[in-house]
Amino acid sequence: MTTKLEKPLRREIVIAKEVWVVTISPETVKLTRKGRRKGFELDWAALVSGDAALAAAWNASSRGGGAAPATLTNPQRRRSS
Repeated sequence: MTTKLEKPLRREIVIAKEVWVVTISPETVKLTRKGRRKGFELDWAALVSGDAALAAAWNASSRGGGAAPATLTNPQRRRSS
């Protein structure tokens, strides 16, 4: 039996020797560095529809081929051309 997600669930993880916080809410999933407010956020609808893969590919190409966290975008940080 599964439990319905009704409020945000936060967990700490380590990625490449850096501490990150994953927040899973009914609307989104968010990945931020510990102690920071801004991070990578993804709506569940975008993940299901496939828009997430497109956004991740665009972010990776706009960063000069650097690897972005898988399928996560950062809507707070806009790059100027």
